[in-house]
Amino acid sequence: MPPSVLMLGWGYPPNITGGLDVHVGELFSGLRDEFDVDAKLVLPAELAPEDEPGLEGVETGEGDVATRVGRLSDRFVELAPDYDVIHTHDWFGYGPGREAARASDATWVSSFHSLASDRNIDPPTREVETERRLANAADTNIAVSEIVREDIQELYGADSRVVYNGFSTPAFSGVDVRDSLGIDGEMVFFVGRHTDQKGISHLLYAMKKLRGRDVTLVIGGSGHQTEQLKRFAELLGIEQRVAFVGYVPESELGDYYAASDAFVSPSFSEPFGITITEALEAGTQVVSTRCGAAEILPEGCLIEVTPDSESIVDGLTAALNRESLPEYERRDWSEVARDTLAVYEDVA
Repeated sequence: MPPSVLMLGWGYPPNITGGLDVHVGELFSGLRDEFDVDAKLVLPAELAPEDEPGLEGVETGEGDVATRVGRLSDRFVELAPDYDVIHTHDWFGYGPGREAARASDATWVSSFHSLASDRNIDPPTREVETERRLANAADTNIAVSEIVREDIQELYGADSRVVYNGFSTPAFSGVDVRDSLGIDGEMVFFVGRHTDQKGISHLLYAMKKLRGRDVTLVIGGSGHQTEQLKRFAELLGIEQRVAFVGYVPESELGDYYAASDAFVSPSFSEPFGITITEALEAGTQVVSTRCGAAEILPEGCLIEVTPDSESIVDGLTAALNRESLPEYERRDWSEVARDTLAVYEDVA
């Protein structure tokens, strides 16, 4: 019989569809449905679907993330003695995981999907120190790529095991993206948070340098840099070749990937890159800086670049000139559940 598992999450698809939330949702449902694991997932009630078996929604009310996590912690600790494994994800799992481990005999597994240094040019000291304590307090750490494993070792002096993410297939609604945006030439697509770490300013500068082609850059998503990036496009004189489309509904994301001649991920740090796998699944060429997904893809599948405008220009040119789609073997989320269960069985 597999070990029983109590997991802590934050969001759950389709209510929340960030990378961590997709991972938690796919992992939890896979353990429950495919491997018959006695599993329960604790998360905020306001972000939990009502029809998913095994979810324990906790009202977290108003306040910052730390305050709301504290309210989750009480229920998580209360349930912990009934389980063999407690599994938390990223820095917000430190407090609940520590208290649950103290209150039970359960083995504490902590997954790292990214680090504070991946999400911020100048990471908050509080998050960095929390990650350091977490990496050294949990019984076992899991990293979503060798990139993350190496960073945990270098920054925090802690070991971890690698369990790669699965490949997510985006949803298609049939929307004609090119027609709705009035694009007649080639289309390049980016979607993600508008932050320094995503390298979008270098992508915009690359568009300035990309000459001799009729190319439109479509930028999805939002963030604190959105208005600054729009202004930068104007200063570069390329505002007519850049379309900021804001939030792209999950139901239409596949339409954007499929309409594109190339998807670009110019991040300074990309621990895995679920958007990269979504683009591949939609049959789109991918230009990417160093990312965890490349570790499980054939050499040459992605057109690899550095977060520099000249390198991105070269990558875009190569992608737009490619005549065939890259071949690769997709990693199913059931493999993620299988590999994570193997970790549980090894350490519990």
